Amino acid sequence: MKGIKIVFWVVWRVWFYIVMAIPILVMLPFLIVSILTESGYPYFFKMARIWAKFILIGMGFYYTVERLQQLEKGKSYMIVANHTSMTDIMLTLAIVRNPFVFVGKKELVKIPLFGFFYKRTCILVDRNSSKSKNEVFKRAQDRLNQGLSICIFPEGGVPDDETILLDEFKDGAFRLAIEHQIPIVPIVFPDNKERFSYTFFSGSPGKMRAKVLPFIETSGLKGENRKELRDKVRQLIYNELLEFQKKK
Repeated sequence: MKGIKIVFWVVWRVWFYIVMAIPILVMLPFLIVSILTESGYPYFFKMARIWAKFILIGMGFYYTVERLQQLEKGKSYMIVANHTSMTDIMLTLAIVRNPFVFVGKKELVKIPLFGFFYKRTCILVDRNSSKSKNEVFKRAQDRLNQGLSICIFPEGGVPDDETILLDEFKDGAFRLAIEHQIPIVPIVFPDNKERFSYTFFSGSPGKMRAKVLPFIETSGLKGENRKELRDKVRQLIYNELLEFQKKK
């Protein structure tokens, strides 16, 4: 039985990269045109949402989303969520309709084909470089000034220890949200670690739930409030994760 599971996981993990590539190849000319100018990003974003949904369906995932508040069209937000799986990217794209830009680790550039577009459309950060972090803020500010939203996974990465329910949050997302006085949109992904974690021999098709919590306003807040804001948002997401665990 264990041997069958191992074979399944190997095939399934390879299949993940195949289903990542299929929609990119199909839409390749349109994707390339959409990244030639910054004004083309909203069109790229629409195709990215198709790509994300194709992967989720192709991997045997079906998702449900509970929204306690709706995003307004044409308004900028700071989207934050817990981070446990590469599928966090796909699920965020699937459930958020407002065009947004990811702030993500530069290592994902190495993924063939995906990395080409990731490098040109996301804001990349080298977490070991203070210069890179400063450049992230400048690029994020430029995107917000264009009327887009930003998505950051504030844990700063996925913990090696998968028993950690929610790692500590970094300040960056909250500093940007305060500087631009935009609402924070907390999103909870309770199932992604179980469905498709970074452990190779693990995971299975099944249900992925998402919950969009009430937005946190930053109007009137100043830089010195960012740590308090950070801890407040983290506690909200953490409490929701605990509630989801109780319902298992």
